[in-house]
Amino acid sequence: MALNEILDAAMFVTLCAAILLGFPVAFTLAGVSLVFALLGHALGVFNLGILGAFPQRIFGIMTNQVLIAVPLFILMGVMLERSKVAEQLLDSMSMLFGQLRGGLGYSVCIVGALMAASTGIVGATVVTMGLLALPTMLKRGYDPRIASGAISAAGTLGQIIPPSIVLILLGDVLSTAYQRAQLEEGIFAPDTISVGDLFAGALIPGLVLVGMYLLYLVVVAVIRPAAMPPVPPEEFDIDRGAFWKHLLEALVPPVVLIVAVLGSILGGIATPTEAASVGAVGATFLAGYRLAPDKARPILVGAVSLIGLIVLTATFDLRIRRGVISPVELVAIGAAALLTAMTAWGLAVALLRGWRAGVLSAVIQSTAQLTTMVFMILIGAALFTVVFRGLGGDDTVRSLLEAMPGGTLGAMILVMAAMFVLGFFLDFIEITLVIVPIVAPALMLMGLDPIWLGIMMAINLQTSFLTPPFGFALFYLRGVAPAAVRTIHIYRGVLPFIVIQLLALLVLALFPGLATWLPAVLYG
Repeated sequence: MALNEILDAAMFVTLCAAILLGFPVAFTLAGVSLVFALLGHALGVFNLGILGAFPQRIFGIMTNQVLIAVPLFILMGVMLERSKVAEQLLDSMSMLFGQLRGGLGYSVCIVGALMAASTGIVGATVVTMGLLALPTMLKRGYDPRIASGAISAAGTLGQIIPPSIVLILLGDVLSTAYQRAQLEEGIFAPDTISVGDLFAGALIPGLVLVGMYLLYLVVVAVIRPAAMPPVPPEEFDIDRGAFWKHLLEALVPPVVLIVAVLGSILGGIATPTEAASVGAVGATFLAGYRLAPDKARPILVGAVSLIGLIVLTATFDLRIRRGVISPVELVAIGAAALLTAMTAWGLAVALLRGWRAGVLSAVIQSTAQLTTMVFMILIGAALFTVVFRGLGGDDTVRSLLEAMPGGTLGAMILVMAAMFVLGFFLDFIEITLVIVPIVAPALMLMGLDPIWLGIMMAINLQTSFLTPPFGFALFYLRGVAPAAVRTIHIYRGVLPFIVIQLLALLVLALFPGLATWLPAVLYG
């Protein structure tokens, strides 16, 4: 084995060991990279001039239009968490399904899917449902393992159902990897993939995974009825009209927001970054309405105006710096200007209410902390990638994958198994930003579809939230669970859902059209 190959392997092992020892991930990535760059230079296998590309990489990260969607979607998720959307959804779904055996479990799963499509933030969903649903499920006689497993698994759906932070990061990484793979094949006008492609590709597999969760809960309710008892009918003694009013008030706002964000992306009306801004504004409207529902007029005017702007954007060319503008387009531009003013009015009212209630400052602080963490890790991972490639790591990884028995299938199995095992110890961000850039170009050179590969990786990364000992969803739930729920209950409860996720990977491997059909229909 060549000296640079030994340094490649040692660099990766050192990184994993340092992270497991508890050192900050971003600084560990940068520190390990610099140490091995200097060591490689001293041994004559690394040219320090390669580090001259690093400032340009940082500039590329800071000016990346796609990555602007990250803080906007984080803001959207945190704002929805603070506006009690999950609480109202859980309450409504419990009334709708509670009288069925296992109904509370179904409610948790459906609310988890809706929150995933609204926020994309796993921690907020798990903590919220752990605080609201877990005590109720235990009080109704649910097995602690079933209750904790359902909440943990439903909370992780934000990793695969768009809009998802992991899909945004994966989209950026895979786009670069796909272009590198094509350039190495001699294609100097490479195709690209976008975050919108991954959003479209993840939609059907995400819904399939929700269906598999629900099917498992139905089977458990049939086989072990005592573990998932129904809620007594007398507890739902509520006027039918009042019930449907409550249900619509809980469902319509988040569903409209989901349709506005995902619909604008999948329909080609807006880029993910533009749709993220729509989502952030919509979530702010929703928070403003929840804070003062008796003074809803400015919020409703602003929300309707925002929807009107989306419709106008999809229907007319609203650019004003053109040589020829038809009278109809001129009227549309004037209407868009008016709608923009009314949207700004509603947004200002919502922000003022959030500021007075103390919600806005907490939302801004959480958004800034999460965004800073993601971008610091991005910068550290960029330095790691520069040094790893400078040591010849790309060639080492490609040689390893090409030497695997079974060719492309064997290489894919190795990568999926490695990501699954690393998920026991590393966060999805580290795996996405460190591992994926290393293995993705080699896999794409072997002929794998980039969208299908991205969705396979996304589902695999979702599993990392559930795998002991460091599954973050388990930590989130453990932090808010009652004393009656022991850690062993949570660990045993998530095991069937981990198996379900692995089955979902197998289904997607056997039927890749689940991930590639919708992007092909929408974008050709």
